[in-house]
Amino acid sequence: MAGRLLLLTFLGGCWCPELLALLQPGGMLYPRESPSRELKELGGLWSFRADWSEGRDAGFVHRWYGQPLRQSGPVMDMPVPASFNEITQDPRLRDYLGWVWYEKEVLPPACWLLGEPETRVVLRIGSAHYYSIVWVNGVQVTEHEGGHLPFETEISRLLRGAAGEPCRITIAINNTLTPHTLPPGTIEHMKDEKMYPKGYFVQNTRFDFFNYAGIHRPVILYTTPAAYIDDITVTTDLVGNIGVVQYVVSVSGSPSGFSLALMLRDGDGRVMATGEGPAGKLLVPDPVLWWPYLMHERPGYLYSLEVALSAKVDGEVSRDIYVLPVGIRTVHVTSTQFLINGRPFYFHGVNKHEDADIRGKGLDWALITKDFNLLRWLGANSFRTSHYPYAEEIMELCDAYGIVVIDECPAVGMRDSSNFGNQSLQHHLIVMEELIRRDKNRPSVVMWSVANEPASELPSAAYYFKTVIAHTKSIDPSRPVTFVSNANYARDQGAPYVDVICVNSYFSWYHDPGHLEVIRLQLNSQFKNWYETHQKPIIQSEYGADALAGLHWDPPLMFSEEYQVAVLKEYHAILDQKRKQYVIGELIWNFADFMTAQGVTRVLGNKKGIFTRQRQPKAAAFLLKERYWKLANESQCLTSPKYDNVCLP
Repeated sequence: MAGRLLLLTFLGGCWCPELLALLQPGGMLYPRESPSRELKELGGLWSFRADWSEGRDAGFVHRWYGQPLRQSGPVMDMPVPASFNEITQDPRLRDYLGWVWYEKEVLPPACWLLGEPETRVVLRIGSAHYYSIVWVNGVQVTEHEGGHLPFETEISRLLRGAAGEPCRITIAINNTLTPHTLPPGTIEHMKDEKMYPKGYFVQNTRFDFFNYAGIHRPVILYTTPAAYIDDITVTTDLVGNIGVVQYVVSVSGSPSGFSLALMLRDGDGRVMATGEGPAGKLLVPDPVLWWPYLMHERPGYLYSLEVALSAKVDGEVSRDIYVLPVGIRTVHVTSTQFLINGRPFYFHGVNKHEDADIRGKGLDWALITKDFNLLRWLGANSFRTSHYPYAEEIMELCDAYGIVVIDECPAVGMRDSSNFGNQSLQHHLIVMEELIRRDKNRPSVVMWSVANEPASELPSAAYYFKTVIAHTKSIDPSRPVTFVSNANYARDQGAPYVDVICVNSYFSWYHDPGHLEVIRLQLNSQFKNWYETHQKPIIQSEYGADALAGLHWDPPLMFSEEYQVAVLKEYHAILDQKRKQYVIGELIWNFADFMTAQGVTRVLGNKKGIFTRQRQPKAAAFLLKERYWKLANESQCLTSPKYDNVCLP
């Protein structure tokens, strides 16, 4: 790759404390249609152009945003949502680094732009990797640092007066990673012109998945009235046989006066409780609790909290309605247990990736639906969003199906001391704020993870993780906080601050490869050392082995399906002992094979999946299915879940 890279300078009373802490300025409610709100999805083909100029700055120098993108030079069709890397046959685009430009002309409904009081029109991007600048009709309207999380801005003023005319949305995205982004990375310039072309550079990262880029989640326009419900914050509790739903509603739009009415409906639409005002409690006698999959015959039970706003704006009445799904449940952690609704919960689940052929990390409803069917077939009750927040559409299904989530931020690959400075820390705090703002009301989210496999033995990691975890708890005291470690139990500087120990280990794979006979001894020592040192419950947050589908060898050798099965069996033998003591979960690495950067240890990606990248099962999937259903039947599941469409064995 030739050229010097243009690097952007990143800018960097009766109320329970849990509810008050969750309140943050500015909401990020998931867009939902209602009698007062409309949506227009902007998915499909967008015009696309990568900036191949030497400095990757031609788009800014020549103001590509100021005219239709096709007038700036050659463009191509690019699907949204999707990663751009594998859409074309150009190998340069697969590993492109720098600014790419997207554009779409859209026609907002004329009714959105007429009438009084004025309707707000909001442009929302579900996620774009990694730094985004957005223009509407050539006017910059917002910018955002970081992928995996949504951002939005009101654009009404740019549309009003042009009803019936198309508007041009331009989004420039830079996928460059620096030591201070999440995830971090570095740019290496190869200066030996006998070995590399002039100006050649590469992006280096310390994480093991492909650095897909583009607009990965839906882009939409949505409307609200002039005075509108900006945010809703809910926490739940169970007191005796009474379900308690505490709420705070934020209203924006400068109303001169307003009233709020709330109704909590059950799954059949019956009103179970009502309330008024911006804050209060709703009491539900004998509630149906939100239970994890296979822990109750009605997992994922959701109530609907309808919030209705009536406000006066400039003498006119403005009404807004938003309906929020609510699951009533509690979460507590002891020194040996993880309790959901007061009952011990054992995580038997997976780690995943947003990853698939061709579309990369782009949202794909067919793939999402297939994955949830496979999770339920497998008997998995949980997953970790390794190693970044997943799409809100995925989180919606977790809420509805009762799949428990460890919600992880994109702090992966923090392996260098430069990743633990103040600039990184300030960005990390902002990312946690954005993540909690997005997912705070989701019953499926039971724990926050602030990092994966950081260099937590470094002295600087102590203050860093003490600060990040304290900040996360100050925003949301209602959930435990963890990070996932592969450090030495005695030297991990962040472990004293977490509520649950999450440990990754790959005995007989990365350590003592090929030696199955050492797994039980080493795993037993791992658990013993961590628990005796920290006295906290432990999750085996990653374990596994690569297996090439269809490769068989007996006695088992590495990379065969038999070896992957053998590794899992050895781990399970110790897990069965320790889960009766202080181990509270096991998450296989990985649910499915996924793409990585090219390397001599990766044959078209990481093959540790129990399913192939095309979602076909390896032998390990059947082993894990048998185990997970056995675990469910032994500990929690008395009857099969009552789903009309569930995939049961």
